[in-house]
Amino acid sequence: MENSADIAWLLMSTALVMLMTPALAFFYGGLVRRKNLVSTLVQCIIIFAVVSLVWFFWGYSLVFGPSVNGVIGNLSLVGLNGLTISHVNEIYAPAIPEVLFFAFQLKFAAITPALIIGACAERIRFKSLLIFVILWSTLIYSPIAHWVWNANGWLHVLGAWDFAGGIVVHVAAGMSALAAALIVGRRKGCVYWKDKLQALNQKGPALPAMGSEFKPTNIPYVILGAGLLWFGWFGFNGGSALAADDIAVSAVIATNLAAAAAAVSWMLLDWVLKGKPSAIGISVGAVCGMAAVTAAAGYVNFTAAVIIGLAAGIISNLVANWRAGRSRIDDTLDVFACHGIGGIIGAIAVGLFATAAVNPAVSGLFYGNPAQLGIQALAVLVVAAFAFGGSYLLLRLVDLFSPVRVSSKEEDEGLDLSQHGEEAYHLE
Repeated sequence: MENSADIAWLLMSTALVMLMTPALAFFYGGLVRRKNLVSTLVQCIIIFAVVSLVWFFWGYSLVFGPSVNGVIGNLSLVGLNGLTISHVNEIYAPAIPEVLFFAFQLKFAAITPALIIGACAERIRFKSLLIFVILWSTLIYSPIAHWVWNANGWLHVLGAWDFAGGIVVHVAAGMSALAAALIVGRRKGCVYWKDKLQALNQKGPALPAMGSEFKPTNIPYVILGAGLLWFGWFGFNGGSALAADDIAVSAVIATNLAAAAAAVSWMLLDWVLKGKPSAIGISVGAVCGMAAVTAAAGYVNFTAAVIIGLAAGIISNLVANWRAGRSRIDDTLDVFACHGIGGIIGAIAVGLFATAAVNPAVSGLFYGNPAQLGIQALAVLVVAAFAFGGSYLLLRLVDLFSPVRVSSKEEDEGLDLSQHGEEAYHLE
């Protein structure tokens, strides 16, 4: 039977999660250089639009339609076939119309590929990005979401738990971002310590600055984006209870505590390692905390949420610093360090900290169920391997008929002008 309070909360949560994609646009847009600001903003918005249609026409059916051997949904719900405005799904959300559940889940499907673009920002061709997003949403996101969230998905049946997308969204996006960074390659002028060491040994010409020294165009945009993401994440995690109940309340509070803990732990580590607390670091840290707690938000108590946030801020910071200073990988906005590592931390945390006192669905190692930790680890490994390998192959495929990287001249000019013929600022 439909419940008006649950409907109201899910409508609000759907709007909150929708806000997160333009919030991500500002968060990413502030971090890139000025000549790529417009392109980064519009990439997030067009991804939301394109995935909305993919989700309507076939994505929802592939994820939540009747399962074919636990691997993928059939096409019986293509175009929301047969779903009236009052139809409810007794399996997933019996108290709300199924079309509202469709709309809520659409926002997750849309923001996930938008996360990926941070790894190849400032150099990916717009046309190729659109092709990749359609293929990725269909062939990577849909199977993963089906495995974990469909009642008959094979990982769900195995016992893997992911409250709001730590595995489905963040691990998948983070690993796909790593593949994108490798395929698209480094930005021009992006030089790392091994290159500098080789040049010094050979007494060659001076090299350009490291990629990590590229200056962001608008730090206030970064802070604004992080703040809006923090606000929207209450719907992301709290709405995933699919009801206006105690679990939703717990998830919202856990989300806030994890974000706060990660912002503080990232800040303190920056202070120790770099001498100053970075505004960008504090913002990124908060996002890392929310990414980490997403899988666990509705399963763990508040102390565990703080621990998850503290761990995410420290570990993601260290991974980001290692990537920038000790590897040749140009993950432009450190999507893997933030979302990939954060998602892994949260998924494993379910296996450690989940407690029936918060949610009777699952308990972890510290509450008498050590097997849960192994199941969570298996789910992470499977999804990480599938997302990375599948994304790598998809990008190779797209590159065969539509080059994924802009030309050297277009990169120098900036994607705003070369891809869209527009500029963020017109100086008189």
